[in-house]
Amino acid sequence: MDQEYERRLLRQINHQNLPTETRLSKCVSATCSPVSVKSGDRFIPTRAGSNWSINFHYANENCRSPSQNHKAKDASSDSSKDTVAYAALLRNELLGAGIEAVPDPHTDDRRHAVLSQDSHSVFRYTVHTKRVPFDSDNEVSPYSLSPLSNKSHKLLRSPRKPARKISKIPFKVLDAPELQDDFYLNLVDWSAGNLLSVGLGACVYLWSACTSQVTRLCDLSVDGDSVTSVCWNERGSLVAVGTHKGYVQIWDAAGGRKLTSLEGHSARVGALAWNGEQLSSGSRDRVILQRDIRTPPSGERRLQGHRQEVCGLKWSPDHQHLASGGNDNKLLVWNSSSLLPVQQYSDHLAAVKAIAWSPHQHGLLASGGGTADRCLRFWNTLTGQALQSTDTGSQVCNLAWSKHANELVSTHGYSQNQILVWKYPSLTQVAKLTGHSYRVLYLAVSPDGEAIVTGAGDETLRFWNVFSKTRCTKESKSVLNLFTRIR
Repeated sequence: MDQEYERRLLRQINHQNLPTETRLSKCVSATCSPVSVKSGDRFIPTRAGSNWSINFHYANENCRSPSQNHKAKDASSDSSKDTVAYAALLRNELLGAGIEAVPDPHTDDRRHAVLSQDSHSVFRYTVHTKRVPFDSDNEVSPYSLSPLSNKSHKLLRSPRKPARKISKIPFKVLDAPELQDDFYLNLVDWSAGNLLSVGLGACVYLWSACTSQVTRLCDLSVDGDSVTSVCWNERGSLVAVGTHKGYVQIWDAAGGRKLTSLEGHSARVGALAWNGEQLSSGSRDRVILQRDIRTPPSGERRLQGHRQEVCGLKWSPDHQHLASGGNDNKLLVWNSSSLLPVQQYSDHLAAVKAIAWSPHQHGLLASGGGTADRCLRFWNTLTGQALQSTDTGSQVCNLAWSKHANELVSTHGYSQNQILVWKYPSLTQVAKLTGHSYRVLYLAVSPDGEAIVTGAGDETLRFWNVFSKTRCTKESKSVLNLFTRIR
């Protein structure tokens, strides 16, 4: 190599390796000096610090809009199971991994399981000279023309869990004029006889799925009163109606007549819950009254524990405990004999209206907080311990568990007005449903446990298929598509 060229090359490399400050000082001194420095006629670039794959990956992500990123995530989630199956097939054929079943792409340890199996076989080469005897049940025929191994054939024949798909649009929308936009009311309930009761202004209406008829059960405008809550008993024969003046009326749905009117509250009754023949009512007067409708009112029990309005009431599936939520951010648990709460939870930072007992795990209670809290929280009422929580990002208005799977649905208000389906205990979102333009304040589950109805201040009732008795891709249609719209 020419000595002059070698000297110029070394000078240029040393110049590139100098720190920035030193290089700048030399450049400044060079410009100030009258003597010009002789430079070489050849430039050799250094690309050691460049990582083109990473740079271009970030550039492509930044160029995408949020909607495109969301669509890409949905597409990737839909094809994740096929990707896992293809990766397992390649590992069988190239590395001899011996995978016979497709791993579940939704499990947390899926990536670890796929990547860790037979990792030492990358640099191993073996020749199998011993022929395995043919078995029609497990082995591929020796005369088969398929290039795949026996393990790969088992992998392709392994049963696959069908993908869970929930329709993002309601299958029915009904008009509900005068449906109030009030967080503390409970104006929608679904009976075991497939009747939907809705409080609209001063009236209670019933929608029948069997006859497609709409019936006005009662009108409280004669007494200058309005409906603040409705609740069916377990058999679906009686409906309790709470009023703004503090009365609780019991109505016979089949006969369309009022059986009794219970007094005792000094303010509106916003929450009702049946427990057999007993009815619990929560009011703005901060008192919970528990009464047996078969006995005189003198035998009522007064439960006093909340310091503000009671807005949520739910009895446990074993009929032993009552959970109550109030505007004082408290969640209380009562038993059937004591006049004081046996448990008190104060972790919520806003009103607790959304309450739901799990039908699958004894003593598991879920609750949701208002706008200042926005959290779903789960409690073990057998031990009094807090289990887990998640921030939903918006006001939690209602909660309901699936009857057939360990899932629950939540409806939300400020500021997203959405419906979320959760898988428990992982608390992963199964679906996100939108459509209401106001807070989704009301929720009820169909008697078959497959559909839900939601109500909002936009004066609409929307019906959704969110749960399924069997894990199939076909959506089961509810009989509620026979309903007619109310004008």
